[in-house]
Amino acid sequence: QVQLVESGGGLVQAGGSLRLSCAASGRTFSSYAMGWFLQAPGKEREFVAAISWNGGSTRYADSVKGRFTISRDNDENTMYLQMNSLKPEDTAIYYCATGTIATATSRPNEYKYWGQGTQVTVSS
Repeated sequence: QVQLVESGGGLVQAGGSLRLSCAASGRTFSSYAMGWFLQAPGKEREFVAAISWNGGSTRYADSVKGRFTISRDNDENTMYLQMNSLKPEDTAIYYCATGTIATATSRPNEYKYWGQGTQVTVSS
């Protein structure tokens, strides 16, 4: 049973930083790509960032390029999202996900397993 557990969310002022973590268990973590998605109140879930199985390739949504950095530690079975220069519009529940492919992808339907989410709130 694949399990993903996010942590690191919280309340931060605009311009501040947070680092999200996603701890994975239940299968070979290092074989598959992983991603971060967000869902704001009343909106659909949307792509934030993705990383390939070995960290060699990453993808970002235009809205976070230059501010967010995705990374992974395959020895620790953990993925990270470093979020800098946070804006109020970044407020959402952030989910980590993994699927059955090795390459980084922004397509939600490529992700089979999802965490429970962690709330990020950015105040103005």
